[in-house]
Amino acid sequence: MAGLLRLEVATPERMLLKENVREAQVPAANGYLGILPEHAPLLAELGTGVLVYELENGQKKWMSVIGGYVEVGPDRIRVLANRAESADEIDVERAQAALRRAEERILNPAPGIDVARALNAAERARVRLEAAQHR
Repeated sequence: MAGLLRLEVATPERMLLKENVREAQVPAANGYLGILPEHAPLLAELGTGVLVYELENGQKKWMSVIGGYVEVGPDRIRVLANRAESADEIDVERAQAALRRAEERILNPAPGIDVARALNAAERARVRLEAAQHR
């Protein structure tokens, strides 16, 4: 397993991934982290974004990640996400509908509409659609 990292991605509901990878780009709260084998230990808050990782065979995979934490060690990455979906699991039509609803609420806020919540919903939908483009 020299030159590889063990990537584990879990949510409160399930374990999504346990895979050996060459590298990963993880959406932290303050920007993306590029992680290679022998990375210094790190604990960071996750943001909302697309986690990209490269398998042993060079194939790249994508997943949407929304909030949580990432723990990095020299030979492992543990992502404990509030929500996560691999690109293959994402329902594109549902994500597009969620984006349209959120944008409508942002552009034409009715009384009682929480615009900040609508902005967060739009960001989550955009991330899901971005990840789904890489099926």
